[in-house]
Amino acid sequence: MGLHTLTDGRIELLRFLTPEGAPCETAPLPIDDERLLFLYREMTRTRMFDGKAIALQRTGQLGTFASALGQEAVGVGVASAMTPRDVLVPSYRDHGAQFLRGMTMTECLLYWGGDERGSDFAGPREDFPNCVPVATQVAHAVGAAYAFALRKEERVAVTFVGDGGTSNGAFYEALNIAGVWNTPVVIVINNNGWAISTPRSLESAAATLAQKGVAAGVACLQVDGNDVIAVHEAARRAIAKARAGEGPTLIEALTYRLGDHTTADDATRYRDPEVVQREWMREPIARLRAYLLCRGLWSKEQETALLKQCAEEVEGAVAAYLATPTQASDAMFDYLYQEAPQSLQAQREIARRYAPTK
Repeated sequence: MGLHTLTDGRIELLRFLTPEGAPCETAPLPIDDERLLFLYREMTRTRMFDGKAIALQRTGQLGTFASALGQEAVGVGVASAMTPRDVLVPSYRDHGAQFLRGMTMTECLLYWGGDERGSDFAGPREDFPNCVPVATQVAHAVGAAYAFALRKEERVAVTFVGDGGTSNGAFYEALNIAGVWNTPVVIVINNNGWAISTPRSLESAAATLAQKGVAAGVACLQVDGNDVIAVHEAARRAIAKARAGEGPTLIEALTYRLGDHTTADDATRYRDPEVVQREWMREPIARLRAYLLCRGLWSKEQETALLKQCAEEVEGAVAAYLATPTQASDAMFDYLYQEAPQSLQAQREIARRYAPTK
């Protein structure tokens, strides 16, 4: 299966595992067993972190947090296809990809705790920080990719955007110029079915979101976003294509947001619980686990050991986060301007006056 443009009204869907975890075809999977186990561990690690981060927010120890529950295969699958020299341009729900790239869990917690030192992460130093404004990160990624092309560097920029973000003007503008400039960029649509409380059916009348790449002259395809093997393979092909100078790719990953949009949301107010329960039967970790168990590559003992290892890692990260001394209020102002304008200097003085003292 290749990377396709729309010629007959259809976009090809890439999938290797059924929701039950069985191979879709008799042909060997395009991935070795060691990589499969690595992807499984990374998705489990991400989910374990998610649960703890939500608990911290609920107890007032963390700010608003965007969970990736049910979507772990998208971030992990894509990031696993990147090289250290490539650049990740994340949105705000991509910590699974960031962890795989080298961002620590403590750094992630610092960021969501309101401490920008969390963006000074240990992973690849040129990866971008989280982007909360909707779709602007796509333009950033295209710009970075254009710089790589100008410098004749064999590097690729990879970015994520939500299904709702594809209705934003910044998305269309960035996609258009990516096609015009033939930039080495891969844009992954994390189609989790919801733009906060707006369902996909009310976001766009297009049959697929992937086909939005056609008008821009950008290769496009859909992938089963709950099949981490398919996500990894689609990203691997697209990244290789971009690195070879063959231009950008738009990938639509079909998944489902099993949790709330963020911890500031209550999805029970607008979602049918029966639909959510049905989607739990298709989630990516259980799917890959079923395949691994069937192949004899995984066991209950290994599962228990992995969960223990992940829990210990998460608890260690939380302890480090909670033990990190807070910054002075001046930190809010230090890096906005080379020379702070008068209005900002006045605000700094007000913040100093009311900042808590220990």
